[in-house]
Amino acid sequence: MVVYLVGAGPGDPELITLKAIRVLKRADVVVYDRLAGEEILGYAPEDAKLIYVGKKAGEHHKTQDEINRILVEEGKKHETVVRLKGGDPFVFGRGGEELLALREAGVEARVIPGVTSAVGVPTSAGLPVTHRGVATSFTVVTGHEDPTKPEKQVHWDYRADTLIILMGVGNVRENMQEIMKHRPPETPVCVIERGTTEDERVILGTLEDIAEKDLRPPGIIVVGEVVNVYREIRGSQG
Repeated sequence: MVVYLVGAGPGDPELITLKAIRVLKRADVVVYDRLAGEEILGYAPEDAKLIYVGKKAGEHHKTQDEINRILVEEGKKHETVVRLKGGDPFVFGRGGEELLALREAGVEARVIPGVTSAVGVPTSAGLPVTHRGVATSFTVVTGHEDPTKPEKQVHWDYRADTLIILMGVGNVRENMQEIMKHRPPETPVCVIERGTTEDERVILGTLEDIAEKDLRPPGIIVVGEVVNVYREIRGSQG
């Protein structure tokens, strides 16, 4: 009896790993997020039990404690349980919390990594998060910090050349204002909505004006001079 924490990748169903597909094909139960598409769920057997536990801003189908409880209960009853998560389980996926809950309950758990949207989405769009002579480092940070935390951990004073913000479209105005305390307002910004899918949209701007654009979650926000490299690449493609 094993619970697998599986990364489904950034959205394109072809970006899930072969190992993840192999486990899904023998799953008795699949506990899945809203970013796990129907095509990926199709790898599971027809008689597999599907449990939706998706979350989005302002609407949590299940709390994290409830998800942990479901995983423990199903893990004790079934041979193979797959916890299918968008991106990578350990990049703002709360996979560590689920792994701890399973281990504390005595349920065997294994992790199958996925392509994180933090890098997979910009890369797929042709936006390099590092570039020789422009950017030698990047930071990945949440744009929607848990409001119940006793103390904020995100202070926006990151020194990396490229800043990649996940789950930040809903708070883009507040976050950009905070970043402008540490970076020039003309710093280029790129927002990639629904990256790697057929509905992908790319919106360009600066720290000063990106919040005025028509932005729709979910999206990845990239801040830094690599955005100008992307402009050059896109322009060279005609």
